[in-house]
Amino acid sequence: MTNGLSRRGLGAGVAAAALAGLAAPAVLRADEPLRLRCSLDTAASHGRNLSMGDYLKKVEAASNGRIKGEVFSGGALFADLDVTKALLQGQVEMACPGAWTITGFIPDAELFQLPALYGQPIETVHKVIDGPVGKMVESEIEKRLRSQVLGPWLDLGYNNWYSTSKPLTGFDSLKGMKLRNSGGAGQAWRARFFGAVPITTAWPNVPLALSQGTFDGLSSTNESCYSSKLWDAGLKYGMEDHQFMGEYIPMVSLTFWNQLKPEEQKMMTDIWAQNIPTYRQNMAAAQVHARQELEAHNVKYNDPSAAQIAEERKRMLPDQDQLAKELKVSPEIVKSVMADVGTAA
Repeated sequence: MTNGLSRRGLGAGVAAAALAGLAAPAVLRADEPLRLRCSLDTAASHGRNLSMGDYLKKVEAASNGRIKGEVFSGGALFADLDVTKALLQGQVEMACPGAWTITGFIPDAELFQLPALYGQPIETVHKVIDGPVGKMVESEIEKRLRSQVLGPWLDLGYNNWYSTSKPLTGFDSLKGMKLRNSGGAGQAWRARFFGAVPITTAWPNVPLALSQGTFDGLSSTNESCYSSKLWDAGLKYGMEDHQFMGEYIPMVSLTFWNQLKPEEQKMMTDIWAQNIPTYRQNMAAAQVHARQELEAHNVKYNDPSAAQIAEERKRMLPDQDQLAKELKVSPEIVKSVMADVGTAA
């Protein structure tokens, strides 16, 4: 009898311990920090990665460690072309993709290819993306990608023309050239506008293709050309016409965002707003430094005057409505962009 009672007592004790063991992880999970993974496909040394890394450190400090941020570089989690789907499905918490990579979901993100924005100064670009136009795109992102945009977008830099053997002494120099672009109807249209032949090539294939003469030149940024040492592939000339400003859009999956307290959401947007001016300045400085390095490697530049660029933009504008249809940019966006640029168009 005593043994029976002992066995029953032992069994009850084991069951209680087992239940306690099952309950413990739930308690621990409640105390664990919220993991905020940011997926980027550029290298750890890239300005975007440095900006996002700095931001996440500030968020972690302000949240007293409740939000634990981490940047995954080089496409370790997702390429930018795939990360929008990952955000939509809640497979990653955060990303900062280029606007050009989300156009499959958000066609209005192609707005930078509109002729009205060709060669515009950075102040005008910021007026557009920080105003009603940007808010319209952000609203679409929230609905279609189920993601919260943190605030003002991060500049990458201006796309310009670059060449191997042909000096770029003016816009007429582009006629007949085979010019690489990163994709999209807008970039192809612009090459044809200048009488060139557009060729879409993924960036990893550019150095070899350039050295082999697959194309005569390309549309890219100073920083991209510098970081890939394209002078080794034959790059010799550049023409800074500021075709369009590449923009990165910082966004957080609503799956993660909705786990935050209202004060934590405000904290994250406030920190971004406080730091984006510095991040933008750093990105602009990187493009200036890249040009200096390219020139040090004997790349010769031609800088069209503001009047020359304005004249080319004026020639482009009659085709804007038709191009917008091809890009699937909404009439509302086009109208709002034109209101922002005003007489500068």
